[in-house]
Amino acid sequence: MAASTPVRDIMTTEVVTFTISDDVRSAMETLIERNIDAAPVLDESGAVAGVLSTGDLIVKESRLHFPTVISILGASFELKSRDFDDDIEKALGSSVGDVMSHPAIICPADATVEDAATLMHDNDISRLPVVDGSSLVGIVSRGDIIRGMLRRP
Repeated sequence: MAASTPVRDIMTTEVVTFTISDDVRSAMETLIERNIDAAPVLDESGAVAGVLSTGDLIVKESRLHFPTVISILGASFELKSRDFDDDIEKALGSSVGDVMSHPAIICPADATVEDAATLMHDNDISRLPVVDGSSLVGIVSRGDIIRGMLRRP
């Protein structure tokens, strides 16, 4: 497979999707049943609004790490080891829209495999929703790219 191969040639076209109003518990069950780590989330118009990943769901169930407050010479400083406000929002969310990662980083269907790999690397993500205009047409993962590389003549 050449780096100039279009993403549409290697993407998965049967894509599990969620809507922003879907229940988080149902979404978790679907991800587990389908043995996948993430799925695109569509808004009311059918456009990709975000991506729900198992990482987003783990935050919902994890213990929150409260900020540490240090007092030095009468001044108080708050040290945050993680983005505490985002963690609280995700932990309290009850719909997919509340816990998904957004905005979604998307890939056009006519982009090259090299473009997709670069987007994944630069954004530290392992899959990209693939769109034609504003319509979801597939998803491409790191695994899809590796499989394509192994099929080279």
